[in-house]
Amino acid sequence: MYRFSNTVIGFLNLITLLASIPIIGAGLWMARNTTTCENFLQTPLLVLGFIVLVVSLAGFIGACFRVAWALWLYLFVMLLLIAALTAFTIFGFAVTGRGSNVEVPGRNYHEYRLGDYSEWLRNRVKDPNSWNDIKKCILGSKTCAKIQNWTPLDYLQKDMSPVQSGCCKPPTSCNYNMATMVAQDPDCYRWNNAATILCYDCDSCKAGVLEEMRQTWHKLAVLSIVMLVLLICIYSIGCCAFRNTKRAQTDHPYGENRMSKVRPRWDYYWWRWWYDCKERLY
Repeated sequence: MYRFSNTVIGFLNLITLLASIPIIGAGLWMARNTTTCENFLQTPLLVLGFIVLVVSLAGFIGACFRVAWALWLYLFVMLLLIAALTAFTIFGFAVTGRGSNVEVPGRNYHEYRLGDYSEWLRNRVKDPNSWNDIKKCILGSKTCAKIQNWTPLDYLQKDMSPVQSGCCKPPTSCNYNMATMVAQDPDCYRWNNAATILCYDCDSCKAGVLEEMRQTWHKLAVLSIVMLVLLICIYSIGCCAFRNTKRAQTDHPYGENRMSKVRPRWDYYWWRWWYDCKERLY
């Protein structure tokens, strides 16, 4: 009799097997694209797609054709995925736990300070090579071009994204009409009206990038908790399917009236001893 857990695992892995094809396709498409923002996700997409493909194929074969070693491989990789996802979730909450915004009086937008974020995030934007890639990404997205025609009234009434607030304008506290020399935010002196310069080298711009990164990572960390619960449920069903597959290879699948095989496998007696021990315990 075909077991329910084997059917469920086979069906779930068929879905994930088909889903891995567009993931791999997206990674290969990004490999041919020169945009920095998209190349950043190329390797993770390819790795994720191939892992999902191999794991789903092993789970589908093991569940549908009752191949014990394939199910064992499937459960082993699933256990690694659960461990990796757990580590990612903890790391995500630890990294994105710090960070805040500063309210600007009379404005709807907020400003951000680089020192408010975790050291790991700050190191990501302090590296010159990494920051140059991020600047190219911002320039390519034309984020600042979307607000270049704003009027002074728009700056009073409209909201901005963290990147627009930090990279497309000088800090609100800057005063360029002062006749005397008064110490100001260093970003005030880094600001330039040129469309390719603006405040891209300002700490406020780096803080705005980190704020968007923090918000995205925080959402992913919350989503990873849901995925972690789902993977644990699938793993539990997979353990039942693996047990059913092993039992089908060693025992008669119906009732308690079992009959030994004429030519049992080499591990038959070991499994029978283990099963009898469990029966005595419970």
